[in-house]
Amino acid sequence: MENVLRPVLVVGGSVMITLVIGWATDLLLRKADERHHETPLWGLLRRARVPYQLVLCAALLRGSYDQVNVVANHHAGIGRSLTLTLIGSAAWLVIRIASAIVETSYSRYASARAHRDPARVRRVRTQVELIMRVVSAVVIVVAAASMLLTFPAMRAAGASLLASAGILGIVAGVAAQSTLSNMFAGLQIAFGDMVRIGDTVVVNGEWGTVEEITLTFLTVRTWDERRITMPVSYFTANPFENWSRGTPQMTGTVFWHLDHRAPLEAMREKLRDILRQCPAWDGRAFNLYVTDTTPSTIQVRALVTAKDSDDIWTVRVAVREEMIRWLCEEHPYALPRVNTADAARPPRQRDGGHDLDVVRDGAARPSLDKSHSFGASGRGRG
Repeated sequence: MENVLRPVLVVGGSVMITLVIGWATDLLLRKADERHHETPLWGLLRRARVPYQLVLCAALLRGSYDQVNVVANHHAGIGRSLTLTLIGSAAWLVIRIASAIVETSYSRYASARAHRDPARVRRVRTQVELIMRVVSAVVIVVAAASMLLTFPAMRAAGASLLASAGILGIVAGVAAQSTLSNMFAGLQIAFGDMVRIGDTVVVNGEWGTVEEITLTFLTVRTWDERRITMPVSYFTANPFENWSRGTPQMTGTVFWHLDHRAPLEAMREKLRDILRQCPAWDGRAFNLYVTDTTPSTIQVRALVTAKDSDDIWTVRVAVREEMIRWLCEEHPYALPRVNTADAARPPRQRDGGHDLDVVRDGAARPSLDKSHSFGASGRGRG
């Protein structure tokens, strides 16, 4: 009877103690979260209740399992399984606690400076996410190494592994050269403030917003909701446009190809009216100039400003559409056209009382006008 009651009491007691302690801890965290609304730390720590209870239960069972004389043939295996469970759940708990602390620190910083310095907030967010990935990777590696060391065979192989660490390091460095370069490039991006999550960038002719940055790759979400995934080493080795670095204010241009008779002064007045009715224009500056000319058209450029990349796009399309509509309705002659009329005759010159046609090579020849011909003059006098 004792052989049956003892394992039931040990296992059942461990589970009951785990549930009671877990419930009490969760209750305390809930009350702390209700009292302190200014910080999300206590609410975030509640996410760790599952690994917390696993750690408690595994620790209690591992400490009291030696008192249970059940399945003696598998005593070592069951004990090692409980140890592995304890190590894995402890690593899970550490990652959850670290995530809660880091996320709380970032939320406080973001709420304090979101309106004053949004670029700085995006930079800190990028750094925080990369730091959490590094911490998670370190904890997982340490936990995996601790699990392997619980096996006697791994301990025996440790000496040989340490002895060949130099050769293995060289081999691993050559084999994982691109991976390591991407990892160092990710750290350089995070702490060098080259690009941040939320920045508007142009990469390989594609315009989009940085959506995710990891230690090895970076994801850009384009305007048509595509995702471009690129290695982070690309951004440290190639030029790219970052429209959000520094101040988010932007200047945009709109071009038209028009007839030479286009009413430029009227277009400047119309541009002013269009911008005054466009909420996306920030009111900083605008102008309109002729920037180029061809035998058939002129190139007119309008310069407009906005507070960020999204608004500059809105301003540009509004100005382009409204100006074309106004020209079609009010000044249709200003639109470009193909000239299909006959060529004008060259000008005439006077030479000794006779009209001379100017020809291409610069020479002059008498005009064939009958009113000045000798034959017509003779008949008129006769």
